[in-house]
Amino acid sequence: MKAHAQRLIAARLGLALLTLLIVSAMVFALTGLLPGDAAQQALGQAATPSQVAALRHQFGLDQPAVQRYAQWLMHALTGNFGTSLSNNLPVRELIATRLPNSLVLAGLTTLVSVPIALTIGITSAMFRGSLLDRALNVLTLSTVAVPEFLVATIAVLIFAVKLRWLPALSYLSDVSSFDALLRVYAMPVMTLCCVIIAQMARMTRAAVLDQLNASYVEMAILKGASPMRVVLRHVLPNTIGPIANAVALSLSYLFGGVVIVESIFNYPGLASLMVDAVTNRDMPLVQGCVMVFCAAYLALVLIADLCQIVSNPRLRQR
Repeated sequence: MKAHAQRLIAARLGLALLTLLIVSAMVFALTGLLPGDAAQQALGQAATPSQVAALRHQFGLDQPAVQRYAQWLMHALTGNFGTSLSNNLPVRELIATRLPNSLVLAGLTTLVSVPIALTIGITSAMFRGSLLDRALNVLTLSTVAVPEFLVATIAVLIFAVKLRWLPALSYLSDVSSFDALLRVYAMPVMTLCCVIIAQMARMTRAAVLDQLNASYVEMAILKGASPMRVVLRHVLPNTIGPIANAVALSLSYLFGGVVIVESIFNYPGLASLMVDAVTNRDMPLVQGCVMVFCAAYLALVLIADLCQIVSNPRLRQR
């Protein structure tokens, strides 16, 4: 790999770390602005002022904000996000118990959404300008415009209330067979897939169309290659980088929609843990959850940038 590409990758890594540092400062400052007293919330309304003051001192809440941020940042670099104020357990352990559930939900959503989105995007590009292409464009645009909470609410009304095919809430304790697994994950995965498939399909269509307008495609057509052969043998190998970039960017939207989906379906993931922490004014837990989400989002965006750099010869060889 050329030195220029290595410098670009190093710059992207440095920018991601700087972004993570800025986000950590913003998260720490914003959680400090949450209304109410975290110590009072943890002890209840019957607690005496001396008890509240003692708990604030125990968790270091009576220290200056800058000092608390510096201490928290130093511990966070080692993976220690402190102790939860609401249940007196390490934040790292609470995150470790919920993170696998969120990863399973994200993984199932990826397995379902990526093949469907790539098929829609490639098919739409192959039949550009046709009735099928226009119908798919209208469908994807309409889906992008619908927010996740509305899709989830409509899904609950139709499949849980009206038809009674699926449970309205996702209880992982009910997963005892493959059929139960499908029932529990059906509506959360379907809700997350709606927007992600539409975004990914449109970006895939744009990447394939860009290659279909290239001169080498015209040469292949003049040599008698069929449209299917042109796409499979000539276009797709040259769109691996842009399509990987589209997939990574589209999957980054998971971390916005999963907060809404886990809350609506009562799914025991990291996002619902963060919502409960905000309700309880549990600042260390909120900070830890937000930093995990931010790190995952930046990792996907960084992967998208790296795919763009590696797949672009001008960036590699300049």
